Amino acid sequence: MQRIALALTVASALSAAGCTSTARVNASKEQLNLTARTIVSTSLIGARGATPVDQDKIDDTVAGLCGARVWTKEECSAHDAAR
Repeated sequence: MQRIALALTVASALSAAGCTSTARVNASKEQLNLTARTIVSTSLIGARGATPVDQDKIDDTVAGLCGARVWTKEECSAHDAAR
């Protein structure tokens, strides 16, 4: 009986500690944009636009970033001008 009580006490303490020690997460638009930029910079590794398929992948990615307003208007315009 004492082992059961001890096990329940330990489980309760661990549950309480887990619930109270979780850090808050910043979900601001700026933070989400920064995260998206970081992910995209790694997802196009090796794509150089040397082939039409490569260029299509790059253009699709840029279109999504511009549409979601992750990139600024200037960055989107610069991509369009370079193309």
